[in-house]
Amino acid sequence: MPTIDVAAGDTRTAVLFEDLPRTQIVMYAGASGDYNPLHSDERYTTEIAGYPGVFAHGMLTMGAAGRVLTDWFGADRVLRYAARFVNQVWPGDTLVATATVDAVREDDRGRRVADVSITTVNGTDAAVLAGSAIVLLG
Repeated sequence: MPTIDVAAGDTRTAVLFEDLPRTQIVMYAGASGDYNPLHSDERYTTEIAGYPGVFAHGMLTMGAAGRVLTDWFGADRVLRYAARFVNQVWPGDTLVATATVDAVREDDRGRRVADVSITTVNGTDAAVLAGSAIVLLG
């Protein structure tokens, strides 16, 4: 496996969705088996749950945001990936993820790794996801 050369402060940005379609949310529900009505039933979401409308699954956002890592480092190098959902993602949102190398270090197994933070924002620059990852550099 070739070594990847990065330094603290290096960043990559990826547009995950432009105008997130409702069909993407429904397709994710089918693929994941998560049929929570908050993600598909407008009437339930507005009249019973009190939200302004249906919204995307947090894991849809997390999975899409992971692309900034896999596009940069490769899926086989992602050792750990965790995220916190900060705000809802609505149909029509544009999502942009930015990954930043926070540190390059040697892990407890003697491997060269990078600690990476991931922030995903919507079209108004409001954060919707805050994450972190450890990636193998070589």
